[in-house]
Amino acid sequence: MKHLKRLFSMVITLMIIIPATAQTEKTIKRKVAIGRFSNETQYAKGVFYDKENDPMRKQALDILSTKLASSGKFILLEREDLDIIVSEAGDAMNKIGADYIILGSITEFGRKTEGQQKVFSSTKTQTVEAGVSIRLVETATGLIIYSDEAKGFAETTSKQTMGIGGSAGYDATLSDKAISAALSQLVENIINKCMDKPWRSYILSEEDGTYIISGGASQGLSQGDTFTVYRKGKTVTNPQTGLKVELPGTITGTIEVISSFGDTPETELSFCSYKGEELDTDNLTNYYILEE
Repeated sequence: MKHLKRLFSMVITLMIIIPATAQTEKTIKRKVAIGRFSNETQYAKGVFYDKENDPMRKQALDILSTKLASSGKFILLEREDLDIIVSEAGDAMNKIGADYIILGSITEFGRKTEGQQKVFSSTKTQTVEAGVSIRLVETATGLIIYSDEAKGFAETTSKQTMGIGGSAGYDATLSDKAISAALSQLVENIINKCMDKPWRSYILSEEDGTYIISGGASQGLSQGDTFTVYRKGKTVTNPQTGLKVELPGTITGTIEVISSFGDTPETELSFCSYKGEELDTDNLTNYYILEE
């Protein structure tokens, strides 16, 4: 009987510990910059149209930001000058301070109203269709790692009987719902693409044997976290595409977080200790850090 009680106790303990361990699996948040979401349609573009204050553009930007933030896997940064930075070559991409850039546009938008009149009743149906295009750019390479587009629909119906019932005008919330429906089809893929690649950081400075890296508590870094340090591989040019490709790096050692500081996700840094082969502290840009 004692053996059975002990076995039962062990089973209960395992049932408690295993789910708890799975739930506390560490995730380092990715920094994502949503710098531009343009309206490429002609809808509501009159003589006094202001591109910077386009309401549909702001709707799409807010909806996408909300959906990504609710996943709990991202720190969102806004960059109004992304178009300029993306067009530049070389290390300019790293000035963004983000792991990924999202560029989007509303490519289609239309609405229609249909009605049906009967002897004692009438119905009115409003339908809105929106098309959205998304590009996800990896700042470390400047390459587009995901590109897709989707369409969303939304509609509402009002009915009157013997002159009694709804007679609403155009429902402005339908545009929100249609854009949201389109973005919902793309958000999961954006999340998967960002999280599939290991988190990457850089050594910014070295002071008396202590190394400072980008990233901090808001991303999920904490004391004792250990990461692998790599020396960058050689950069070669693909003769077919003309694009520069960085070859895989070589492991030089490991770095362990001692403490973090900083007021915002953009300024957060971490102090670390390092173990491994000696680093060239005069050329720390030749190294990077990867989450295993």
